[in-house]
Amino acid sequence: MQNIIKKFCGFVFVISIISINTFAQSWSAEQKAVWTGVEEYWAAGASNDPGSFTKYFDDSYNGWSYESEAPGTKEDAVKSLSYWLKKGKVQYYIIKPAKIWVNGDFAFVHYYYTQVTEDKEGKPNTERGRWTDILMKKNGKWLLVGDHGGNVEDKD
Repeated sequence: MQNIIKKFCGFVFVISIISINTFAQSWSAEQKAVWTGVEEYWAAGASNDPGSFTKYFDDSYNGWSYESEAPGTKEDAVKSLSYWLKKGKVQYYIIKPAKIWVNGDFAFVHYYYTQVTEDKEGKPNTERGRWTDILMKKNGKWLLVGDHGGNVEDKD
């Protein structure tokens, strides 16, 4: 019971710090546009058509999640997503930007996330972590060309 209370208090503390940091920052119009793109592909991933998330990947994409031994291509990401979609569905998520850098048609975004999925039996799974997304603007749309991150395990 004490372990649960410690984890809950730690989670509330981290969310509070992230929220303060997020609200303390003033984003430029171009940073807001990039963040809107990130919000769009997260929404696509949680929609009734989560495969539409892959429309936000440029063909040149190379990403590296913490769970993978090596970076993967867009094709690898599509395979992985197809596998995980068979396991369950995203019920909700929260994403919070930490840093957004934009230079012309290139950007990177560091952000935190919390995501709850449910498996086919309705069992929830909560994942918390961070991502760095590397984006390129193509035909007016921000596309992923790379990323790195994933779930960060508690070390209790």
